[in-house]
Amino acid sequence: MDRQYFESISVLSPFEIKDELIKLARKGAEKSSKLFLNAGRGNPNWIATRARGAYFLLGQFALTEARRSYDDPKAGVAGMPPRDGCHARFVAWTKKQIANAKGWDEEENGELPAKTLADAVEFAIKKFDFNPDAFVHELTDSIIGDNYPVPDRALYHNEIITHEYLMWAMCAGHRPDAKFDLYPVEGGTAAMCYIFKALKNQRLLNAGDTIALGTPIFTPYLEMPELEDYGLHVTRMSAEQEDKFQFTDFDFETLADPKVKALFLVNPGNPSATAMTSEAISRLVNFVKTRRPDLMILTDDVYGTFVPNFESIMGHLPRNTIGVYSFSKYFGCTGWRLGVISVAQDNIFDERIQSHPEELLKVIDARYIALTPEPRKVKFIDRIVADSRDVALNHTAGLSLPQQAMMTMFGLVELMDEAKIYQEACINICVQRFNNLVEAMGVEVDVGHYFDYYYGIIDFAFWLRKYANEDIVDWVKANIHPLDIPFRLAEDHGIVLLNGSGFAAPDWSARVSFANLNDDAYSEIGRAVRSIARGYVQAYQAANGMKITG
Repeated sequence: MDRQYFESISVLSPFEIKDELIKLARKGAEKSSKLFLNAGRGNPNWIATRARGAYFLLGQFALTEARRSYDDPKAGVAGMPPRDGCHARFVAWTKKQIANAKGWDEEENGELPAKTLADAVEFAIKKFDFNPDAFVHELTDSIIGDNYPVPDRALYHNEIITHEYLMWAMCAGHRPDAKFDLYPVEGGTAAMCYIFKALKNQRLLNAGDTIALGTPIFTPYLEMPELEDYGLHVTRMSAEQEDKFQFTDFDFETLADPKVKALFLVNPGNPSATAMTSEAISRLVNFVKTRRPDLMILTDDVYGTFVPNFESIMGHLPRNTIGVYSFSKYFGCTGWRLGVISVAQDNIFDERIQSHPEELLKVIDARYIALTPEPRKVKFIDRIVADSRDVALNHTAGLSLPQQAMMTMFGLVELMDEAKIYQEACINICVQRFNNLVEAMGVEVDVGHYFDYYYGIIDFAFWLRKYANEDIVDWVKANIHPLDIPFRLAEDHGIVLLNGSGFAAPDWSARVSFANLNDDAYSEIGRAVRSIARGYVQAYQAANGMKITG
């Protein structure tokens, strides 16, 4: 394909270019009799089984509860699960399930789901001092899905459990004293949409304001600010591969300008796959506390669970930070759409809303007057909830109860896993695939302790500069369009990778996901990448009248 075509589509999101790459890759795979390999999207090809086993069994118990209040089996109609005595009935029911599964082989099948469920419920009751009937009733009523979410922001017990899970998942290396209010939402996607909308509605970010993005970054953070809905100016705080994608003091100077109202981060990065080091976090914390205490921060920490003892910015700067987390990648549940927004109870967002001029406060008050006669007392996190349903439908806001029950199960099973066997297994899956790729590419890579192995950036310019010479890099940049890389991989090798430029990564780079293909596929991808690079070197040699090497 010619340069003119590449130029015409270079403005598209890499996720839109992906569709064309998939078509080419399927044709390329058919022509070459190779496998079609799509490493362009990060949907993991593993799932967490223990929490799911407990969840699906919980549904069976909940049905027995529903039939207690009313039952017409012929019509298939039952009532709602009752509360009184439900914990005792749950204990008796799970004991019976365990007794009836005497032939269960845990070595072959894993822990018995009834045992996982019983242990999870008792663990939660003891750890959090829950009222047993109240907690079990929340679970049964939630999984049945017979009610609207009440409270609409988060179910009482789910919020406590998810808060504790987040302190491990996001703040294992640095647990803050702060208490966070949580809003479970329909995945990280919904979290982004709701937060952008709420920041605009509270006049915390207005059209024409400037935000900083820590790049490379997940594509929607580049695209959403430019929408007519928001009209934000963007300045980039770019982490370089030469610095192992860590932000330097020089990078943080981008934030010194008071016109920069907010900093949006993905940590660990997507696609850089590198978490901020303790040193980089300390530099940012010092910068904010001494020079920009008014700076708003959004940190998207979806991949934090793939870095042992991960430290989120929300743990170090809780007053300034909105946290975003999704269960999707770690638990293999993208289809469940499970995410959560976190805002510290003591935060600058509420303070900044209250500091608006009186005339502006009256305008914002009018938006929420149908909710309460005292709209100024509505917290920022609850404004996010209301705005997620355009305020008028606030009474039906909130994540569906079956989804919140699944979130509860994921959190409890992970908290019970004190040896972190599941975390280690997930990380090892990605590490093996990463090793297969770099071995097939024939390169040596020192990614360091903070690499999450979920994604990777294959930077052709960086690679050619290291293993060939600068002249070849200059020739490639002058004669080859960056999109040639993913298109050549698709057409010649049946492989789909996304263009790194779409993530504000280096232009001559591609993003590879280590999550969604079998281990051997990454050896194939590595060999294909090496072939593409070798082809560029040979093209350079031919153009300069040199002897072509293998």
